[in-house]
Amino acid sequence: MSETTSTAPDTAAVKNYLLDLQDRICNGLAAEDGSDFREDRWERPGGGGGRTRVLEEGALIEKGGVNFSHVYGEGLPPSATANRPELAGRSFEAMGVSLVIHPRNPHVPTSHANVRLFVAEKPGAEPVWWFGGGYDLTPYYGVEEDVLHWHKTAKEACHPFGEDIYPRFKKWCDDYFYLKHREEARGVGGLFFDDFNAGGFDNAFALMRAVGDSYLDAYLPIVQRRKDTPYGERERNFQLYRRGRYVEFNLVFDRGTLFGLQSGGRTESILMSLPPLVRWQYDWHPEPGTPEARLYTDFLPARDWV
Repeated sequence: MSETTSTAPDTAAVKNYLLDLQDRICNGLAAEDGSDFREDRWERPGGGGGRTRVLEEGALIEKGGVNFSHVYGEGLPPSATANRPELAGRSFEAMGVSLVIHPRNPHVPTSHANVRLFVAEKPGAEPVWWFGGGYDLTPYYGVEEDVLHWHKTAKEACHPFGEDIYPRFKKWCDDYFYLKHREEARGVGGLFFDDFNAGGFDNAFALMRAVGDSYLDAYLPIVQRRKDTPYGERERNFQLYRRGRYVEFNLVFDRGTLFGLQSGGRTESILMSLPPLVRWQYDWHPEPGTPEARLYTDFLPARDWV
């Protein structure tokens, strides 16, 4: 849990890191796809802006977005202050990189990642700040080799910061990316953390960098193994059906989406996470014993992967 700290964060260093991280992730994904991201720079009324990069209709990526934003202002939205009365009356500054990749092939999982810094200040008081972020994987056809690799990479990224970090952030991810109205996980998890400033700025910033830097190491090997797997209409329809869960979570529960919309952020950039095509089917259930059913029985229930 965050707390008021005596050392102000180095926001310039964080911003430089985030801009470089966006470049590296876009370059890695573009090289795998063979297409380029297009960039859209924007400004936020009231303070700040960002650069949104989107790749659509690629050979690998049906729709993917990698967004950098840096926004600031005087009033915090209700989603930020509802349970944090100490933030009332403070100006805020928030910056981060957030991405969602929706591949075309149903055998390649969707992935999401973000890393961010939040700072709240007012005259005569110490700043309140924390880091947050993580990454999670949403397969449609689960493969144990892939999920093990994803979680091993996440665990290795967390290891230098304490033996308790990975299991704590892993459970946090399982709990967070859970559709309460469905009683169902969104995917197979990964890492999630928020309100983190343990050990001071240098330690917290290093942990955030470790998470951001390990994303491509976690994701690209899975992409490379699965991108040429044959599929047909059945697999495509199941992918579009499961994408509906992604939409439901982002619009109902996701803190970043709610904060962005309530703080006057750029709607197109905030909602870039939504898939290009999706379908809902009334009261549909997979046939027992099918590959589609295995997703529900063998992969979505929370488990210790490493």
